[in-house]
Amino acid sequence: MKQHRQLTPLSPSLEANLHRIHARFGGSSDLVIRPFRGDAAPDRQLAIVYLDGLVDAESVQESVLEPIMAMRLPERMNAKGARLAEALRNCIIAVGSVKDVGTLEEAMQHVTDGLCLILADGSGVALTANVIGGEQRAVTIPQTQTVIRGPQQGFVENIATNVSLVRRIIRSPDLHIRTRKIGRQSNTNVAVLYMHGIADEGVVKEVFKRLSAIDIDVVLESGYIEEYIQDETFTLFPTMLNSERPDVVAASLAEGRVAIIVDGTPIVLVAPATFFSFFQSAEDYYQRFDIATFVRMIRYFAYAFSMLLPSIYIAVTTYHQEMLPTTLLISLAAQREGVPFPGLVEALLMELTFEVLREAGLRMPRAIGPAISIVGALVLGQAAVQAGIVSAGMVIVVSFTAISNFVLPDYNLAATSRLIRFAFMIMAGLLGLFGIFVLVLVLLVHMVSLRSFGVPYMSPIAPGSKGKWLWRDVFIRVPWWAVLMRPLDLKLRNPIRQRNRRKPPAQRLAGGSQGGDGTS
Repeated sequence: MKQHRQLTPLSPSLEANLHRIHARFGGSSDLVIRPFRGDAAPDRQLAIVYLDGLVDAESVQESVLEPIMAMRLPERMNAKGARLAEALRNCIIAVGSVKDVGTLEEAMQHVTDGLCLILADGSGVALTANVIGGEQRAVTIPQTQTVIRGPQQGFVENIATNVSLVRRIIRSPDLHIRTRKIGRQSNTNVAVLYMHGIADEGVVKEVFKRLSAIDIDVVLESGYIEEYIQDETFTLFPTMLNSERPDVVAASLAEGRVAIIVDGTPIVLVAPATFFSFFQSAEDYYQRFDIATFVRMIRYFAYAFSMLLPSIYIAVTTYHQEMLPTTLLISLAAQREGVPFPGLVEALLMELTFEVLREAGLRMPRAIGPAISIVGALVLGQAAVQAGIVSAGMVIVVSFTAISNFVLPDYNLAATSRLIRFAFMIMAGLLGLFGIFVLVLVLLVHMVSLRSFGVPYMSPIAPGSKGKWLWRDVFIRVPWWAVLMRPLDLKLRNPIRQRNRRKPPAQRLAGGSQGGDGTS
């Protein structure tokens, strides 16, 4: 349970307030305290407080300091006592968002958020002006979810920018946004986005309930939040989507899902999520439906290959040689003639080597990382085959398995297949194909038992449904004019996406000289 601290009201003494703020920040070098006098209150000492680097210095100068120092209040305004703050807010300060602050804790919180604090001697109420600025990364191309056709914008580390990117796509007042702070020390802003009237209210309330239960010192990335609010902890499968693309998040919101944006990271969480949603890419919905369906089926087969191909190779070459054609069996036997290790050890050695190369390529500087991974794989693979440590067939299997893993559009699901692959290899080395079938059954039972905010993880396959609309975006992608319903497994308040039940008729141009608007 969170403990509520007793709040300290601001003192009417400006000197006392500045002293407490300076002491609370420990005399930090980036804390700027600027006492001054201005024409707005010539008989009153004023001061502004802000953190250097978190505010736009030009806005502080032009919208706060200059108006207070150069402008006079109307004579009808009584700027005595607490009314001075109201007079400054309504007549002087030229900032869009100005709020009253009555406690020391709230004032310091606004300062750490990047706002400018305005205090006046004799007033127990301060003002905060929204002049947030500082150096920030510009909106650029997404780094992990690239597409050939589609928007080329990605989220950044600023929560206000990320919210605006979604707002520019969904220009509807039904897009509701609720922001709260999580982290006793970091006070990280976390925004929850959902479509009112579409999203399930039960899911929305559950999201807020789980967020409210978080009690932690610091939140640095959305992964902190994900581990706290996901349904299952001890599972390899991701139960929440994450994306750095505003169009993907906007599409998820339109389907009735809930998005969670965490300040300081470009990765946005989306829930609920099903197993099949991890195979969907943003580009599937920007190109022709037949091409998108073909590519999506390739992803499913690639996922199966990335988990099962090495284990099947181990099982067949170790226990079930009779399943191979004679010519292929003789070729594989000739390759393995000088290999000193059994198939399981050979596969584990190659897979671990490839994982080391993958991590080396990721952690090295960008200029040399790809070169190390590619050259390392070629040199080590060729050298291992020539030295007789591994067979050429095993190198081909491991290489194709790695390539299949890269096909998956979601990194978390790809990482899952990398881990499960080792379990399949061990079972294949011990029990052959029987061990593979047993582990497949165990995984299916585990996946069926998973939930994502109350939604079955394997829906609409398990539990099965006879609704034909549920299957139109699982293995295939139907044309947009045929997608009449939103995902019904989410239990939405408004499941109807569109009411046009057939493709609009094509207009035949008479004589080929008139346009669709009747002009020649």
